Amino acid sequence: MSAMAPVAVVGGGLAGIAAAVALAEAGLPVTLYEARPRLGGATHSFDRDGLVVDNGQHVFLRCCTAYRGLLDRIGATARVHLQDRFDVHVITPSGRRGRLRRAALPGPLHLMPALAAYTLLPPADRARAVLGSLALSRLDPADPALDRVGLGSWLAAHGQRDPARRALWELFAVAALNIGVEDAALGPAVMVFKTALLGRADAADIGVPAVPLGELHGATAETAIRRRGGEVRLSAKVSAVEFGSPGLPSLVVDGVRVPASAVVVATPHEQAARLVPAEAAPGRDRWSGLSASPIVNVHAVYDRRVMDPPFVAVVGSPIQWIFDKTRVAGLDTGQYLAISVSAAERWIDMPTAKIREEFVPALNRLLPGTRHARLTDFFVTREKRATFRQRPGSGALRPPAATRWPGLYLAGAWTDTGWPDTMEGAVRSGLQAARLARRHLRQGTAS
Repeated sequence: MSAMAPVAVVGGGLAGIAAAVALAEAGLPVTLYEARPRLGGATHSFDRDGLVVDNGQHVFLRCCTAYRGLLDRIGATARVHLQDRFDVHVITPSGRRGRLRRAALPGPLHLMPALAAYTLLPPADRARAVLGSLALSRLDPADPALDRVGLGSWLAAHGQRDPARRALWELFAVAALNIGVEDAALGPAVMVFKTALLGRADAADIGVPAVPLGELHGATAETAIRRRGGEVRLSAKVSAVEFGSPGLPSLVVDGVRVPASAVVVATPHEQAARLVPAEAAPGRDRWSGLSASPIVNVHAVYDRRVMDPPFVAVVGSPIQWIFDKTRVAGLDTGQYLAISVSAAERWIDMPTAKIREEFVPALNRLLPGTRHARLTDFFVTREKRATFRQRPGSGALRPPAATRWPGLYLAGAWTDTGWPDTMEGAVRSGLQAARLARRHLRQGTAS
């Protein structure tokens, strides 16, 4: 085993981290290559005037078992906060408020009392929402036919009027899928609602990082991989994956050819299509059809507290979710709010000044405390390619982890994980690629 060339993992996002940790835990030599000077991929942090700022707000649910397992293995479980009970405050610009909180009932009954009392919906729409939930719970998210159906058309066909779509379905579907309800595929939406909201009673309990993402996913993961005997090479650009013959891979790293016993390509789909040989993945040109969907995060720092809950959801505003990042960012006085906007095509290329013109008054309408506070900082972070675009037909474009060449595997939330493009999907993909690589190497040793 000591003479074996390392397994090469290309890409230091959550998929690559999960693969590298799993391979190192199995006692295999592994080297993780990341072109940037840090791990974490799309989840990272930066410094701004004494604050540690996350590029965006990332959440997970209790049902995200693979992601939570990774946190445990890298020693980061104590660095997140997970709700004891699913509980979301929903606010509107008009001052109306709602609350969705699970009851002490088994799933799927646990949310029925909250729906029955959800004041942001008229009573008739609450009843329709319950019926729609029951109809959705009978669907199979693995059914390929659902990939060809739009969520919006399905909701309309099942009596979900505009009030319910805006104040309930969009609230969770847009955040989970990063695409508007009218454009989203039904399959991944069914997976989200059945798993998180209509399954186990505690499945949707929300978790948020208690430390900056750069610490949670970057520094912590790098330490964990090295502690297990793996190697992490940062600022290392992989320009090609080559095979002398199937089963004998090598990489070109910063212009130098490096042998490997197996390769896991854990990069975004556009980059993977350039790295993976066409003979190994004849369908790689189709991956471009996954395209991309953006997320914009608006950051507002005030000289005093303006919001009490740790986060709120918003209906009827350009603002979708607001998170209190004060402690995570290291702010001593005042309050730092991060506003997460998914499916952000409208905002992604808009100048910060124009975004400020719309979002500051929107915050004033939602949070009365902001009207008497001084805004000390305002800035915007943008992820143009935050996720692939989870529209009808996208599921058929997602490749499996295995390629046609033994020893070459794909990982990333864009691969066919059974999950939407989420942190959970990314981790699951990395674990699957690691399992396949281990099996391949065991077979090679046996022969």
